[in-house]
Amino acid sequence: MNFKNEIGAVILRVILGITFFIHGLAKFQGGIGNTAGWFDSIGIPGFMAYVVAGIELVGGIALVIGLGTRIVSSLFVLLMIGAIIKVKLAVGFLGNGQMAGYELDLAFLTMALFLAINGSKQLAVDKFFDKSESAQI
Repeated sequence: MNFKNEIGAVILRVILGITFFIHGLAKFQGGIGNTAGWFDSIGIPGFMAYVVAGIELVGGIALVIGLGTRIVSSLFVLLMIGAIIKVKLAVGFLGNGQMAGYELDLAFLTMALFLAINGSKQLAVDKFFDKSESAQI
């Protein structure tokens, strides 16, 4: 990837990481039990709230520092597919006045999919673990 594309990927990675981190943190600060109860109410086992919030929290930090970018982004893709299908699809693209639609979830899914496919090694911890790059130095 050329330098301009890499810088774009870094910006995407950091913003997506911060966004997911904040969403995960909000789930814990708002009372993860409440989130678990809501998950139960929509037919998802309550313990999955802990899994989702953990992935968002830890995965968000990992994306910001560039650790496991492709793996974390793939997990975010799965989370967004689940959110869209299970919660947001029924209310439409723009929502219904009571709940937001899936437009933002789709944007996050697309950002995560880009990073899952392309990665982002610039300004990333992952760069130190890439054997092909260290062989070129």
